[in-house]
Amino acid sequence: MIVFVSGGARSGKSDVAERRVLSAAGSASVYYIATAQVYDTEMADRVARHQISRHAKWVTIEAPLAIDQAMANVPSGGAVLLDCLTLWASQVLYASELNEDEGLALLANALADARTRSVYVVIVSNDINEALPPSDAETWRYLAFLQRAHRWLAAEADSVVEVTAGCALEWKDQPSEHAKEGRI
Repeated sequence: MIVFVSGGARSGKSDVAERRVLSAAGSASVYYIATAQVYDTEMADRVARHQISRHAKWVTIEAPLAIDQAMANVPSGGAVLLDCLTLWASQVLYASELNEDEGLALLANALADARTRSVYVVIVSNDINEALPPSDAETWRYLAFLQRAHRWLAAEADSVVEVTAGCALEWKDQPSEHAKEGRI
């Protein structure tokens, strides 16, 4: 099962996603693939708040870019939260040698591996495309890549959830065509 959770900054996405993963896991350990890199005190504070709020049964795997390798460390039948695709997309574009297609292939491989091993996956991302249009080409490039990843993920996911003010709205609750066919 692949669940895509999206919403604005500080909308409550992580809380909704964490509850879904905990519910799916039952008494088993749950895994948190963290894509953030700490570059300043604000990010350090945000990471610390997230860590403090999580239950002790969470196992954190730091993976700013190599989410496929991180996913391989989650046991078959496990439950994992990947938080967040927004930061991961910036790593693909600005901190790696990958092009956009290679980045999306890395994401597809991670999810294909999860499906093959019956890993319950919840992926969180920010919906940042509702503000005023950017004025520079590089921001447009980032938005285009992130929205491309979002559209692909929404099509592939079994469930798509939008979070506003802590309230979750289910937009899609059905297996994707690829899940029905046994591929991603």
